[in-house]
Amino acid sequence: MQGLKRILTAFTLAVCLSSPGKAQQQCTNGFDLDRASGQCLDIDECRTIPEACRGDMVCVNQNGGYLCVPRTNPVYRSPYLNPYSNIYPPPPAPGPVPNYPTVTRPLMCRFGYQLDENNQCADVDECASDSHQCNPTQICINTEGGYTCSCTEGYWLLEGQCLDIDECRYGYCQQLCANVPGSYSCTCNPGFTLNDDGRSCQDVNECTSQNPCTQTCVNTYGSFLCRCEPGYELEADGVNCSDMDECSFSEFLCQHECVNGPGSYYCSCPAGYNLLDDSRSCQDINECETRNFTCTPQQTCFNIAGGYKCLDPVRCEDPYIQINENRCMCPAENTGCRDQPFTILYRVMDMVSGRSVPSDIFQMQATTRYPGAYYIFQIKSGNEGREFYMRQTGPISATLVMTRPVKGPRTIDLDLEMITVNTVINFRGSSVIRLRIYVSQYSF
Repeated sequence: MQGLKRILTAFTLAVCLSSPGKAQQQCTNGFDLDRASGQCLDIDECRTIPEACRGDMVCVNQNGGYLCVPRTNPVYRSPYLNPYSNIYPPPPAPGPVPNYPTVTRPLMCRFGYQLDENNQCADVDECASDSHQCNPTQICINTEGGYTCSCTEGYWLLEGQCLDIDECRYGYCQQLCANVPGSYSCTCNPGFTLNDDGRSCQDVNECTSQNPCTQTCVNTYGSFLCRCEPGYELEADGVNCSDMDECSFSEFLCQHECVNGPGSYYCSCPAGYNLLDDSRSCQDINECETRNFTCTPQQTCFNIAGGYKCLDPVRCEDPYIQINENRCMCPAENTGCRDQPFTILYRVMDMVSGRSVPSDIFQMQATTRYPGAYYIFQIKSGNEGREFYMRQTGPISATLVMTRPVKGPRTIDLDLEMITVNTVINFRGSSVIRLRIYVSQYSF
């Protein structure tokens, strides 16, 4: 037996090797891959190798290899020895044939398999038996005849280590992405909500979900806008609306007074005026025409802007005598009339406050022209403020001009004098128009 061990040349087990990513299996020396069964089958080298054993040696096939044993060794009997060979003579006939043990070929399973209770090759679960060599950062996945080392979802294998995959670098999220170990988390900007797919974002219609505006809400992509109704303006917070004071924008909105109201405004007029259809202008009410006055039967109603005046009848003072309802005359035969105007004519007019200047407001003219006479026009009294002057416009006419704005309410009495000078008959006389001007309180 010791000699048998010394001449043992080779004994090799079959190993199936599988490389990650490759489907082809390989067998170790002494085995061939059976493509039909996918198993490694023993190669009978004694048949396939010419002169596998030389000299006085006999080839004995083994599982995964073969043995060369001495031809005279009674322990092994080669199936390839021919007892009738001319080279090797048969043993002597008389002697008894000894019962020598024969070498049996043990059943072997390829690498990754082991014999089960039914004497069949069954897969070894290296992951369950903890016989794998995966890194602690890896997970073991059992396969037929072996195992693979892999990484959990969210990791990739790099140089034997499972490293976290930064999914955010690859645009997994539509808007905001936060990488976490082995995974990632998608979030959305304000005004958006995350869809069920966990990646895309959908606009939130704030106007229907919460209606943050006090008046009108307009949804926009990712946000919203608040708008206000006419007459309101949006506050700095972009949500609330406050009344717009239109009256503060311009003093020309209304002719008289602008009254601000919630979301709007309206114009009002003072007493004695009506608001026109344009809703801003005021028109004087003629109380004398509508007979909405309180004058006595002896008085005369005189309409002015915004009101009226009750005029008393003209009464001429001595030495004047009344010629008609508004004219007084001083007779020439009366010695008291020598230095007085020959006639005094009473006239009344009205004027709005703040009338633009210069402005022609009254015209004075001689009714009769005498040969050799000329006329001088002047303001005799009532012009202490120098707001008026007389501008002669012709030989027998002149115009009263207002040179400074006059504010009302005010009553102005002016004596406008026309002096007649006749050098032919050496005559000098005068006539006066006593003009009363009612200046209204307002400029309209």
